[in-house]
Amino acid sequence: MAVPTPHGVPDRPTAPPQLPPELAELLRANLAAVADEVEEEVCRQVPEYARPADGTYRQNLRSGVVQALTLFVDHIADPRDDGGAIAATYYELGRGEALEGRSLDALQSALRIGGLRAWRLMGRTAEELGLDSAVVAALGELAFRTVHEVAQAAASGYAEAQLRSSDELERRRKRLLDLLLEDGPVALEAVQDLAHGARWPVPRTVAVVALAAAPDRREEDRPLAAAGALVDMGSRPPRMLVPDPEGAGGIGGRAFTLALRGRPAAIGPAVAVTEAAQSLRLATRALGLMGRGVLPRQGVVRCSEHLSTLLLYGDEPLLERLQARVLAPLDTVSAGQRDRLAETLLAWLLSGSNVPDVAVRLHIHPQTVRYRLRQLDKLFGDALHDPETRLDLILALRAESLHTRQN
Repeated sequence: MAVPTPHGVPDRPTAPPQLPPELAELLRANLAAVADEVEEEVCRQVPEYARPADGTYRQNLRSGVVQALTLFVDHIADPRDDGGAIAATYYELGRGEALEGRSLDALQSALRIGGLRAWRLMGRTAEELGLDSAVVAALGELAFRTVHEVAQAAASGYAEAQLRSSDELERRRKRLLDLLLEDGPVALEAVQDLAHGARWPVPRTVAVVALAAAPDRREEDRPLAAAGALVDMGSRPPRMLVPDPEGAGGIGGRAFTLALRGRPAAIGPAVAVTEAAQSLRLATRALGLMGRGVLPRQGVVRCSEHLSTLLLYGDEPLLERLQARVLAPLDTVSAGQRDRLAETLLAWLLSGSNVPDVAVRLHIHPQTVRYRLRQLDKLFGDALHDPETRLDLILALRAESLHTRQN
């Protein structure tokens, strides 16, 4: 296995000059005793490894110490050996720390402390053999390189596992989001199973935010997700599922609006977690109406504040049929007159037939209101006093007023 070379470490270990042939074998014979002392020193200085002797940490520690010492001795015996198998062991040790959700600090501390202790013990053996200072210095450099080799292998394994774990977590959360937002009934048990693997606490309620698509995909324009939110910026429209939207850190208040970084958005109503698709449908409909100007084009639109508009535009062909039928009498007057009469009729219906109130709403004289009402009475006759027709007129005129506003 290829291991990146740390800064300041020679590209390839070299054999110490005039190395006595018996040194490697002598060190190998003492390897178990040295491993005992190194293990004891690491346990004394690194609390994470001060576990019962049968603990996983202690087993990994013993294996790692023996492997590192073996690599050092093998470099002495054969400088051409790249120690690939031992590096692979440390790669897996680092990978295991990441998969267990632990920091790499304890393993790296153990390597530094253990390496220093091992060099002191093995350096003493070199001195006992009467090796000159150049050989001892070269052995020290080799020990330094050995520690870096195994540390780098552990760091590479840790980084790879973190990357894969992060990617896998994102994939699981994407699958969870797809399940929550798919059409049709969603089983709570299925949600809980996927949520467990995605490390996502299942909330009681959720709300879906539909985001306006940006012309480009600059990272600095990406909205900041609310805590625990599931986000899919690749969908059309981009969407964000927010857990517990009415709680602290949810979609209420200015903080959430600021987190959207100026991107227009529509927030669906809060629903049960298994009904998230309903929130998405309304948020998507609201976002479409924002684009057309029926709802405000900029800022954040909350569906809960525009339910009647969303209801009106839930079936536009049906709405158009309703308008054509109940507003047909207005088609007999000029366009300018039609607009004034339609505006007056809607205000009159909404005010409970109160002429002064209509005058205030429209900023016109009460006599003008009465004049227009006489015209409307000629056009609609008794229909103006039929409760069902009045409801139909309110719906049709309300939709027409929204349409006029968007133009």
